[in-house]
Amino acid sequence: MTSLRKLGPSDLQVFPLALGGNVFGWTADEAQSFAVLDAYVAAGGNFIDTADAYSAWIPGNEGGESETVIGKWLAARSNRSDIVVATKVGAHPSYKGLSAANIKAAAEESLRRLGTDHIDLYYTHFDDETVPVEEIITALDQLVKEGKVREIGASNISPERLQASLDFSEREGLARYVALQPHYNLVSRDTYEGELQDTAARAGLAAVPYFALASGFLTGKYRPGASVESARAEKAGQYLESERGQKVLAALDKIAQERDAEIATVALAWLASRPTVAAPIASARTVEQLPALVAVADLSLTEQELADLTEASA
Repeated sequence: MTSLRKLGPSDLQVFPLALGGNVFGWTADEAQSFAVLDAYVAAGGNFIDTADAYSAWIPGNEGGESETVIGKWLAARSNRSDIVVATKVGAHPSYKGLSAANIKAAAEESLRRLGTDHIDLYYTHFDDETVPVEEIITALDQLVKEGKVREIGASNISPERLQASLDFSEREGLARYVALQPHYNLVSRDTYEGELQDTAARAGLAAVPYFALASGFLTGKYRPGASVESARAEKAGQYLESERGQKVLAALDKIAQERDAEIATVALAWLASRPTVAAPIASARTVEQLPALVAVADLSLTEQELADLTEASA
């Protein structure tokens, strides 16, 4: 049994790989999504990440499709108490921004779609600098007091606004962020390392990085001359053109071969070892893509292997 990790200062205990729900209702239909969710739980997983905006970017979708799929799955499996459900507020087309009224209304809609009376971890999806942090935190605290949210987190926020939010929570004795969801991976380190990571570390926050596999680039399937059928192929393929991307792939190839591990597993293991990181997020469109992700729970890289990857990605 894989040991669960404590999520920052909270009581939440999570599997070291959060399953990304962005593909549910997008590139994975309901049946595929259920199969992936079942396989993830069978592997010991308990931490599902979604957002109310997933997948509003698809023509014909309005947002909330991922939450709806997850809600149906939770009802069908009767396992709500075993799962840590994380979702986000602020980017749904009908509920944009972080005004107090919007947070309250969007949370009710997320609860309805998820078919649950509480959200375990509720993130602000994108910071809204038109709203004072005092208003945002007070609105989130109200949801916690009502029992509709257990813990709160932030994503896509500046170090200054994060610190101001933490200070206000502390000063007023209100709910306080326990987790941070940054963009962070082997080919994108400056999106987290530095002041934002330092702020999180000082506050004891758990980082739950998104784009952990750089839109699929860090699975190793993108190679010079290779054609990949994926909704993210163009984005992932851009990393191939950089010297850093090529160095990282070479280092991953070497370690994966020596450890008889998948390239994606090695990339996630490096990320999971970084200061503050509790659980990287990665999504699987099919059950076949899942084993390489959940295997991060059982792969500990040596100090030398970690150093080689850190150097290659510098």
